[in-house]
Amino acid sequence: MELLTATTNSWLNLPAHRHWLALQGQRLLEFAKASRIDNGFADLDNRGRPDLASGALTIQTARMTHSFALACLQGIPGSAAMVDHGLRALHGPLRDACHGGWYAGERAEPSSRKQAYLHAFVALAASSAVAAGRPDAAALLDDAVQILERHFWCEEEQAFLESYAQDWSDLERYRGGNSNMHGVEACLALADVCNDVKWLDRALAISERMIHQHAAAAGYLPVEHFDAQWQPLRDYNHDRPGDEFRPYGQTPGHAFEWARLLLHLEAARHRIGLANPSWLAEDAQRLFAAACQVGWTVDGQPGIVYTVDWQQRPVVAQRLHWTLAEAAAAAAALHQRTGDAGYEQWYREFWDYIDLYLIDREHGSWHHELDTCNRPAWTIWPGKPDLYHAYQATLLPTLPLAPSLATALARQAGLG
Repeated sequence: MELLTATTNSWLNLPAHRHWLALQGQRLLEFAKASRIDNGFADLDNRGRPDLASGALTIQTARMTHSFALACLQGIPGSAAMVDHGLRALHGPLRDACHGGWYAGERAEPSSRKQAYLHAFVALAASSAVAAGRPDAAALLDDAVQILERHFWCEEEQAFLESYAQDWSDLERYRGGNSNMHGVEACLALADVCNDVKWLDRALAISERMIHQHAAAAGYLPVEHFDAQWQPLRDYNHDRPGDEFRPYGQTPGHAFEWARLLLHLEAARHRIGLANPSWLAEDAQRLFAAACQVGWTVDGQPGIVYTVDWQQRPVVAQRLHWTLAEAAAAAAALHQRTGDAGYEQWYREFWDYIDLYLIDREHGSWHHELDTCNRPAWTIWPGKPDLYHAYQATLLPTLPLAPSLATALARQAGLG
């Protein structure tokens, strides 16, 4: 496999564009600092005020810890203290000291479940903190890996299981595309930080099932919901089409995200001499093409719709910020992999949209949701809790496809 570099006239080669990305990243970090509260990190509202009523949430604490570990590796002042705060919360009040694993938050109901999605982010946060050299990060990483191995990774199914009751009873029969996608992301990071090739093999097994089998048979849009035998549940959440994590139908934004992850996986395996199937790069291109075709401006307005039905017609047409972040990052990755100028054009178009509609120059960060006329809306994503997607979108275009984000930044800083 020949890894091609971006063409000379690409924005990715222009110092001014890289500087602009860096400034956007720093602006996002400054806004996100307000999410720090006593026992971790909380959701932020549209003006950057923390939701003290809900308290510290584990998903936000993990994502903030990961993001500030990346900032720490970049040399952004104040970031190390944010990472250490997150590590203390994940070691302490957010962790289930009785049964192991992590609660959904400091005020989680006893009925709340332990989700693979959340635990993948704890592992990602711990691995990034280890790459950043933070004290106590290695112990958290060991704990997170043990939980993934003991409860979530299923060797027989070659995938991550979905969720349990807090005492690890009552395994959910549902199997999730979203949790396994972020499981692949965690696997890529763990392979680098733990120096263990099994995580790349697991990432490949998940990707083959989710993309080369199921997405390929469904128009190269990921299938999101499955039963315990990995049969698609096409009507799942038909009555809740705008669910934040398990929406009905298919999600173009996840096709972009998967396209990027397949290229990272291909590059990671190539880097250490592992065999790669040709479909990794081929399916990445097909996913991107399908997402653009069914998601971009399909209702006559700029932007990417949140979901489509099985006939690829828009269901929830709101524009969510994370879909644009992933679209831009996927375009950059595909341009880096193929050298195709068409991906450069998509990259520019996505960032032009982000600049025009999503960046909130009055109150900070990005609007997390827009309506069909590209005006701020709050029906699916209230407030601005998510640093992770937008911040990574400012970093990924400037880095190689492998190693994974934190390890790449550590090597850039001379730490790895």
